[in-house]
Amino acid sequence: MNFFSILGKYVTRQFLANFFLVFFAILGVILLFDSIESLRRISGREDVTMWFAAQYAVTRIAKTVEIVIPFVLMVAAMITFWRLSKNNEFVIIRVAGVSIFGFLRPLIITAFILGLVNIMLFNPVAAKMFEWHEVLSYRLTSRNPNAVLFSSKGLWIREAIGEGKVLLLQAKKLRQESDDSLWMRDVSITELNSQTQISKSYEAYFATLEGQTFHLKDVKMLIGGQPVKTMADFEYKTNIDMQRIKENFIDPDAISFWQLPDTIAFYENAGFSARQHWMRYLNLLISPFLLIGMLMMAAVFMLQNTLRGSAIMWRVVISIGVGFSIYFLSQVVYAFGVNGYIPVWLAVSAPTIIIILIASSLLIRTDEV
Repeated sequence: MNFFSILGKYVTRQFLANFFLVFFAILGVILLFDSIESLRRISGREDVTMWFAAQYAVTRIAKTVEIVIPFVLMVAAMITFWRLSKNNEFVIIRVAGVSIFGFLRPLIITAFILGLVNIMLFNPVAAKMFEWHEVLSYRLTSRNPNAVLFSSKGLWIREAIGEGKVLLLQAKKLRQESDDSLWMRDVSITELNSQTQISKSYEAYFATLEGQTFHLKDVKMLIGGQPVKTMADFEYKTNIDMQRIKENFIDPDAISFWQLPDTIAFYENAGFSARQHWMRYLNLLISPFLLIGMLMMAAVFMLQNTLRGSAIMWRVVISIGVGFSIYFLSQVVYAFGVNGYIPVWLAVSAPTIIIILIASSLLIRTDEV
């Protein structure tokens, strides 16, 4: 069945209508629960406005939406296939000589396009929302409505240094020289007071971290109300070490699909592992094919010549159970990949490939009946 044929447009239109209906319904439920959680967190806080709570709830749904999109597509496909079977439209299509894969071709193309839209357009917005949610969470915790959570695609480290003081480290370029030595360029070390206001700042053209000491070169020390002090060398004691730096790289979820390649290159050139970022990037690349797999799995359970009575409910229950099993399997394999037990590409692609192969074999068997 041609994607641009009358029948292809008819089936695709139904599928998209059901997709957006289910998407906005689930989005509303998620937003409702996130709003309740936000109100619970700000209860008794006179320094927090309702506008803040609304932003906190809306930005929180970004990551959740990315997780539920495969389930939304699967449910939308189930509804579409059920209606076609209920109205005997699928029987007519089959009698006309259209195979199951011919029938599914327009929907597979549509699912793939939805996956591309997700990673190319929605993901950058979701990454910004996730990053802004982290800022709002920091402001809620610090009780400072003007506080800024320093985050970037370079290296940013935040460390509590006692008595409500916070240290912020930023470096635009860095390279790991040994297991306990780090080379950095264009370094900024900022000290914030208990009100998250800048109290002192060091800016250096070059620095090395050895043990728990920063050796700064060509340093400018800035203190509010005092002249800038220039020093050739300065040693700054800290609790930050190589392990802490490795653990505090930016969360891959806060980086958009378009920025991930540069971020991966940044970390790998610095001598650090970018496994989590590779996992995130490849997971986004494979996500359109995961949507295709979920669509085909819905077709396995709901594309029948006749669906009546309790058989429909059993198929719905089983298909939903299969969907959650797929998600659980993908998360387990993803965890193995993050921890280095299996190759990154295998951890990302294996669940999707398995789903597509199983669904394809079952659909072929159904098509032959």
